[in-house]
Amino acid sequence: MNINNISEKGGTDISIIMPALNEENNIQHAISSTLEAFAYCNINGEIIVVNDGSADKTENLVRDLSGSVKCLRLLNHEVPQGIGASFWDGVDNARGNTICMLPGDNENDPLEIFRYYNLLEHVDIVIPFVYNNQMRSFYRSALSFVYRFIVNSTFLVNLNYTNGTVLYKKSILKELEYRSSGFFFQTDILIRLIKRGYLFAEVPYRLGQRKGGISKAVSFPSLIQVIKGYIRLTRDQYYARSEKETKEFLDGTVTAKRSK
Repeated sequence: MNINNISEKGGTDISIIMPALNEENNIQHAISSTLEAFAYCNINGEIIVVNDGSADKTENLVRDLSGSVKCLRLLNHEVPQGIGASFWDGVDNARGNTICMLPGDNENDPLEIFRYYNLLEHVDIVIPFVYNNQMRSFYRSALSFVYRFIVNSTFLVNLNYTNGTVLYKKSILKELEYRSSGFFFQTDILIRLIKRGYLFAEVPYRLGQRKGGISKAVSFPSLIQVIKGYIRLTRDQYYARSEKETKEFLDGTVTAKRSK
């Protein structure tokens, strides 16, 4: 992995991890809308675009923007490694104390999640759920319903959505030992952290419309990744317990403070 470190900026509030695979039609808009949201919400943030082996002009477009956007950095995968792997590479290189994943497809309006940034004074995780489901096809909505039912039933939770632009305290992400590399990564993270007892809030979120390109979320390879991730998480939660059980929460987290 080649890292193009575009800017040095201290005191970063939030790091936006922006995975991108063949998003030449969307990546510039995704970056500009995030920058506008930073300014509107008065947030000192950075954008880490993770080019996941794109075969189009995605990498070159980001490099061109880097000269004028000081808070923009680029991580470059020579070959596709998966959206989960891209997210975790971003986390490992993030300067902010808060992490959020905004895909490079520009479907997500950053203002929709940044409006809840201050909720992190009260919880360690902010989980958005899509309330304008009419933006998605019947097939995609039905698939999401079945997926949510299986996850909630298996892991005894009651979440509205597990694949959105979640806000995390970076410290609790770094605590996790297992890292899912595929499309199941967000669900994997949420279940592991929630089952450990970290406080979270669910908030309504308006989904936008992809302007170009093809979504990779609903595809056969993505389905295989989800099934493998689900099996691994089920095994870890009920049988293997791959991660250390911690009786105490990380110092500095809201959960730790409220547990005293």
